[in-house]
Amino acid sequence: MKLLEGKVAIITGASRGIGKGIAEVFAAQGATVAFTYLSSDEKARALEAELTAKGGVAKGFKSDASKFDDAQSLVDAVVKEFGTVDVLINNAGITRDNLLMRMSEDQWDEIMEINLKSAFNLTKGVLRTMLKARKGSIVNMSSVVGVKGNAGQANYAASKAGLIGFTKSVAAELGSRNIRCNAIAPGFIETEMTGALDEKVVQEWRDAIPLKRGGSTEDVANLALFLASDMSGYITGQTINVDGGMLM
Repeated sequence: MKLLEGKVAIITGASRGIGKGIAEVFAAQGATVAFTYLSSDEKARALEAELTAKGGVAKGFKSDASKFDDAQSLVDAVVKEFGTVDVLINNAGITRDNLLMRMSEDQWDEIMEINLKSAFNLTKGVLRTMLKARKGSIVNMSSVVGVKGNAGQANYAASKAGLIGFTKSVAAELGSRNIRCNAIAPGFIETEMTGALDEKVVQEWRDAIPLKRGGSTEDVANLALFLASDMSGYITGQTINVDGGMLM
């Protein structure tokens, strides 16, 4: 039996990068995948077809996770179509890097809205369904930057550190109802975005990592799979780094 057979999962920001990697692994493991996207309907339909070909059921929902009403409407639509929500992956996130002395209020606020408030919005949205079922797994995508900080990323680091605190609080509140909440803190993950960087710089980053390579989206997705599945039934309130040993 596949690890997520019979489970319905919402994955935010799954049109590319880590979110897409998680959606692909979840579909291959039998999940019904409801993923969110903001712009391209054509790309969403293509991803639906790709995920369905992997053995799961998939549907894209155009939704802005940073908007409270949008998030609630999304959950309502997923429950109406698929009956429940068993897993929530709060993956939506962006960067607006700048030194603090040059950082604008908009650059701070936009990061907080999309990276942090979106997790609050979606978690609030799925609570009623998970509480009724007395089960559920919520996974928040943090970052090693949220664990250690990073120059030029005060806004991003604060949002990702906030997710860790949010994760622990949700786990404490909902554990008695058999609803688990954990965070993943990826390190240097090679995606389309890193592919546009100078190869020499990228190689220097790889060389500084004990495993001597960047991570793949599948590396992160495999942990998300474990945390979403019943195999992690006694794990909650944890932040697990996927960083090749970067923060040992």
